[in-house]
Amino acid sequence: MMPDVDDFEEHRPMLLGLAYRLLGSMWDAEDVVQEAWLRWQATDHDEIREPRAFLVTVVSRLALDQLRSARVKREAYTGPWLPEPVDTAEAGPLDTAELRDTVSYATLHMMERLSPPERAVFVLREAFELPYDEIAAIVGASVANARQLHHRASVRLAEGRDRFSPSSEEHAELLATFMRAAGGGDLAALTELLHEDVVSYNDGGGKVRAALRPVIGRDKVVAFLRGLVARYDFRGVRMLEVNGLPAAMTEVGGHRQLVMLDIRDGRISAIYGVLNPDKLAHVHVG
Repeated sequence: MMPDVDDFEEHRPMLLGLAYRLLGSMWDAEDVVQEAWLRWQATDHDEIREPRAFLVTVVSRLALDQLRSARVKREAYTGPWLPEPVDTAEAGPLDTAELRDTVSYATLHMMERLSPPERAVFVLREAFELPYDEIAAIVGASVANARQLHHRASVRLAEGRDRFSPSSEEHAELLATFMRAAGGGDLAALTELLHEDVVSYNDGGGKVRAALRPVIGRDKVVAFLRGLVARYDFRGVRMLEVNGLPAAMTEVGGHRQLVMLDIRDGRISAIYGVLNPDKLAHVHVG
């Protein structure tokens, strides 16, 4: 007996959210979910006891395989590789704090530090609350090893994070203040907003001119922003919600740029500027 189409469609948003968290790319996530659909169609329904568990396993393993090959491509990427941002509405269910945290842009970026198995175990445990025995079976590890992978991932992701995240309103206010100060060239205000260890990441992908290396430290970031303001016009700032948090779309030198922030100790600890047009397809300005 063939599987019911409705069973798959019921789980599609969750599966897209899972694949996106594992890959940091909605394009790749959609490919993985499409491949999972083909496998679902080709499988005898009588052999599937739990459709959700079956599909989570298939998507996770497909994403793991793709992530291993993607890491090689990302190492050869022109400039810093940043995850592909998505409208919050496209990020899948966000019913829990863990689902929201693991889809936040800063978390996706930091998950690039993890090995593929660490990332899979962390996402499956934190976001989807799977028991360790199921996670171990998915990633091909022992239960003890799965626990160890989760611990390692948690420790690595906790480094430099703020235990107390600002509210969405506080985040939006800090972002708006930053955009006004940057666009107006107010260096004193910028300096006050930035954490001393702030890092600016700019992803042009070789298609739009952007810094080829992260800019590290408050003084260097202020100087970098001062140079941008002197060289380019910043136009039409629009606020929107991306990956569960406020973001700003603006135009810099005729190219769209999405700006997102990470905040630590009440100051901006990371600035993410996505200019590669291929990565802005899932961000819609109303």
